[in-house]
Amino acid sequence: MAELPKLSVRLSGAIDPRHCVELAKIADANRYHSVWFAENAFGRGVLPAAAACAAATERIGIGIGVFNPYNRHPTLIAMEIGALDELSEGRARLGIGSGIAASTERMGLSTDRPLAAVRDAITIVRAMLKGEEVDFAGRIFSARKAKLEYRPLRPDMPLLMAARGEQALVLCGKIADGLIISNMCPAQFTKAAVLAVRDAARQAQRPPPAEVVQYIPCAVRRDRAEAYRLVKAAIGEMLPSYWSLGERVPSAKAALLRAETLSERDVAAAVARLRAGEGAVDVLDDRFVEAFAIAGTAEDALAQARRYREAGASELALTFAGRRPEPDMQYLASAARMRA
Repeated sequence: MAELPKLSVRLSGAIDPRHCVELAKIADANRYHSVWFAENAFGRGVLPAAAACAAATERIGIGIGVFNPYNRHPTLIAMEIGALDELSEGRARLGIGSGIAASTERMGLSTDRPLAAVRDAITIVRAMLKGEEVDFAGRIFSARKAKLEYRPLRPDMPLLMAARGEQALVLCGKIADGLIISNMCPAQFTKAAVLAVRDAARQAQRPPPAEVVQYIPCAVRRDRAEAYRLVKAAIGEMLPSYWSLGERVPSAKAALLRAETLSERDVAAAVARLRAGEGAVDVLDDRFVEAFAIAGTAEDALAQARRYREAGASELALTFAGRRPEPDMQYLASAARMRA
């Protein structure tokens, strides 16, 4: 039987910070590996919740996935993640990506040359966390004699990169310590992405990134049908926006359409019905759950998690569906401990 990936919990700026702390404490008590904070434009900034969770927990990793350098300069990223690492006593985790261009541009910021921006950001952040004085002229971002005024706790903190397109995956393999894979990417995409990253690392004569963190919606209930209803609602909320992104960004559509059992016509038809106001439970059949989520009983969920481990994901950051996911988190963690 395939090994389980590490199981983590995805939080975000959509969740009240106090509720984030409650969820992080439950995740910590139930031996989840990390809590990951997804920061999206115009939602709550995630640093207050991340810091509160770091202070309220003892063991669990505190991940930021991701910061983008357009609205947070790389020197500021280094300043903030270094402080969070101190607060958490070495448990902070950092992902860097170019973000969602349409949202960033609403801030009046240009998002030209996203790969160059991420390369510059990782170069600057890595050097500053090593305690170096950085004098770097990048294509997008630069730093002039920039040095942290405190000693970073971990000069070798791994830097993960969010990547989906072919060129981004190659860059990840060349410069990053790990890969973050977005929601709505089926296991078939995961396998291809991991192979591309490993190949790029090999060509760059560096070790392959050790960490592959995948975001994925999740619903676990003893009643399988109830879990499927919950997760279909979650997929139904995301699918139209991801389809819109795919219409602007070919790599996003290509990732979405990697699912072997869904054609482009299937997805387009489902999106049209969702946009027309039909309910997700009526629109989405079980193929959408199998492609984009982990759902069912705890045993079902663990079997599906192993599929992603076989594809190359070392860790799954689970977005638990429903308003009060605490019992589901405990149920899944208990089953995972029994199978460990």
